[in-house]
Amino acid sequence: MSREPPRTREELYTQLGGEVRASQRATDVVDELICQLLGINRTDARCLDILEQYGSMSAGDLAEASRLTTGAITAVIDRLERAGLARRVPHPTDRRRVLVEPTPEAYAGAFELMVEPMIALWRPLGDRYTDDELRLFIDFTRRGREIQERHAEWLRIRLRERGSRSA
Repeated sequence: MSREPPRTREELYTQLGGEVRASQRATDVVDELICQLLGINRTDARCLDILEQYGSMSAGDLAEASRLTTGAITAVIDRLERAGLARRVPHPTDRRRVLVEPTPEAYAGAFELMVEPMIALWRPLGDRYTDDELRLFIDFTRRGREIQERHAEWLRIRLRERGSRSA
């Protein structure tokens, strides 16, 4: 890989694309190692991450957020409960409903394995930038996520089209 500074806009796009791809691979490695340390699989970890970010929710809402079927989400919740990382709790106002929430152990594990070390590693980097530059990074990251979500939907359509052609 060349470390020569890009000279053209096209070279900048190519370098940016390469850095984004490398960042995604590095995140994938971190996610896999955290799963191994927690003793859970990647799907369960993705659902746990959703619960940790958004708090308690119904199994149906978790299924929708994770793009899993309701049957699959039941198995995920069962495994997370057995691992001590999630629990089913009564809905505060509707006793017919049940919510799923992360346990204190889940938050402690996330803090120990992700939050605390990442703050220690990221804070010195973040301190190099102005507030306006950080806002720019937030905007770029958010828009990049939105692009990924649109691309995922395009891929889902392609997958459905492929399935209908082979039927």
